[in-house]
Amino acid sequence: MTTTATISDLSTARDVARQLRVDSVRTSTSAGSGHPTSSMSAADLLAVLVTRHLRYDWDSPENDANDHLIFSKGHASPLLYSVFKAAGVISDEELMSGYRRFGQRLQGHPTPVLPWVDVATGSLGQGLPDGVGVALAGRYLDEVPYRVWVLCGDSEMAEGSMWEALDKAAYYRLSNLVAIVDVNRLGQSGPTELQWDLDAYARRASAFGARVLIIDGHDLEEIDEAYRSATDRTDDRPTVILARTLKGRGFSEVENLEGWHGKPLPKEMADRAIRELGGESDLVVRGPVPMDEAPVSRSAPGGTELPRYQVGDKVATRRAYGDALTALGGGNSRIVALDGEVGNSTYSEEFAKAFGDRYFEMYIAEQQMVAAAVGLSVRHYIPFASTFAAFLSRAYDFIRMASISRADIRLVGSHAGVEIGADGPSQMALEDLAMLRAVQGSTVLYPSDAVSTASLVAAMVELDGVSYLRATRGAYPVLYESGEVFPVGGSKVLRSGPSDAVTLVGAGVTLHECLAAASLLASDGIAARVIDLYSVKPVDTATLSEAVAATEGRIIVVEDHHPEGGLGSAVAEALLAAGSPALHFTHLAVRDLPGSGSTAEQLAAQEIDADHIAAAARALVS
Repeated sequence: MTTTATISDLSTARDVARQLRVDSVRTSTSAGSGHPTSSMSAADLLAVLVTRHLRYDWDSPENDANDHLIFSKGHASPLLYSVFKAAGVISDEELMSGYRRFGQRLQGHPTPVLPWVDVATGSLGQGLPDGVGVALAGRYLDEVPYRVWVLCGDSEMAEGSMWEALDKAAYYRLSNLVAIVDVNRLGQSGPTELQWDLDAYARRASAFGARVLIIDGHDLEEIDEAYRSATDRTDDRPTVILARTLKGRGFSEVENLEGWHGKPLPKEMADRAIRELGGESDLVVRGPVPMDEAPVSRSAPGGTELPRYQVGDKVATRRAYGDALTALGGGNSRIVALDGEVGNSTYSEEFAKAFGDRYFEMYIAEQQMVAAAVGLSVRHYIPFASTFAAFLSRAYDFIRMASISRADIRLVGSHAGVEIGADGPSQMALEDLAMLRAVQGSTVLYPSDAVSTASLVAAMVELDGVSYLRATRGAYPVLYESGEVFPVGGSKVLRSGPSDAVTLVGAGVTLHECLAAASLLASDGIAARVIDLYSVKPVDTATLSEAVAATEGRIIVVEDHHPEGGLGSAVAEALLAAGSPALHFTHLAVRDLPGSGSTAEQLAAQEIDADHIAAAARALVS
C-alpha cells in the first residue's frame, strides 16, 4: 500500500485510474447493480483530479478551505466510492460489502450521509446547478479561494437546468467553478443527442459565457493541462472541460458498446475485466491539501427587532415577508436571499436594497434558484428563496432532492390561489401546499396577517430541512398584536365560546372569510369557533381535536387550494389519526378551473367566501 500526501506524478495517476476502473467493476458486481461502464469512462478524469489538483483535506471534510467535488453524474457512484477508497477514507471491505446494501451508507447514488459528499445527486441536471450555489458562496460570501469541481455526464447536458447553471455561472463570473463533461457518447437507451460532436457542445457552452476546453479524456497529459488552465484566474469565466471518452474504457468486451448502461458485469465477465485492467490494488494516494486560510466567520447573530404592525391595518403577508427578512438580515450575516425576478412582488427587493452583497438574482430560472439555495446551504448560509408560488412547481424535483441532500433551505411562494384575481389560472398556485407537504421532513406555513408572517419568517431561520411559507397577494387586516408568538406546529383560536356549534378552519385569505362567516352566523344565533391553521405541517392536532369535541364533530375546512393535499387533507389526516369520533367534515376548496375576475368574484365562484362558508355551516348544524 502506498500513501502519498503531495502532488503525485502522472505515472501514479495512471495507476490510480486503473484501480478506480477495477474497483468500479468489483463493487457493482458485488452489489449486483450499479453503473460500472459510466464510471470507467471518467476514471482518468478523476484520477488526475484527485491526485494533482483537488485541494482537499480528507481527514477534515469540514475544512472551509477544501475544494468541493460534486458528481452531477451521480449514477457513477462506483467511481466516487472508489475515489474514497483511493483517498483512504473508506475501506475495501466497505466498498465491497456496503455498496447498494440496505442500511449502508454507500447508497446507489451519492448522498451527504457521507461527509465528503456535499449534495445528493442522481436526478440528472442538478449537480452543476448546486455547484453554482457553492461557487457563489466562495466568491462573494466566504471569500475563500476554494474551487468547485463538477463531474457532468453528456446525457444530462440535454437538461435545461444545466444551461441555466452555465448562464448564471457566467453572469456571476464564477471562475472558481469547473464543469468536467464526460462525453462518452452513450446514454441509457442508445447514443446521446450530440454523441461526440464536441464542437456543438463547445459552441453552446461558449454562447452561455463559459471558457471551453476540449480534450481527450483518456490522455492524462491533456487532462492535467486542462485542469491547470481551468484554475488559472486570468479571467472571470467558469470553465467547461469537454472530455471525449469511451464508455466502459479499459475492458474490450464492453468498451464503447451499447446495451451496458446501468448493468453490472456478471462475475465471470468481471473477472476477465479485472485481469485485462491489470488486477486489484490498494493504492492510497492523496493530492494537494488546501492552502492555509482563516476559517470562515460563523459569529452568533445579534438581537433583531421584528417589524411592528397595528391591529386593523391592511398589510399583505408578502410585504411582511420582505420587511421581516430585512430586519432579520440586519442581525444575522448568514442570512442570504434569492429571487426569481419578482422581487418587487415578493418584496425580497427590500432585502436587496439593504444587503445587496447577500442577495442573488436568479431571474426567471426557478430550478437554478432552488439549486443555488441548496449550494449556499452547503456553505452553512441561511438561504431564503422567493418567487410566485405557482412557479415553484417547475423546480419541484430540485426541492425534493434538497430534502435528500439534507439541505436547510427556506422557500417563499407569493400570489397563491384564486385570491390573486384577474391574472388567471396560470398564475394561481393551487397545488403548492400539497407539493411541499409531500417533501420528506418539510415544514409548511401559511400565515394570515403581517404579525404572524414576521414571526414565522423568524422561526424559519432556525428550521432544519425544506421549509415553505405561502404568502398572499392582497392586503388584509392585521389580526394580532405585535409580539404575538407563533410556534411552528401551533395554531390560533380567534373565536370560541361555550356554545360553539361548528368549527371553521382557514388560513391566509380564507381565515378572513371564516371570520366574516362567523359574524354572519352569529346574527343567526349560531356560534362558530374559528381556527387560524397557520402551521399546515406540522399541524396542531391537539387544538383541532379539542375543537371538534366541543362542536360535536362539526368542522368546516376552507382553503384557496385544490382539495387534494392541502389544509383539508392535513386536518382530516390529523383528526383521523387522533381517533376523533363522529366527524361531520365539510371541505370547501377550489374545485373548478378558475378564469379571470376580481378576488371577490373568484372566491364566490369557488364557494370559499364568507357567504358560502356560512351556508355550509348552517347546513352542517341543521
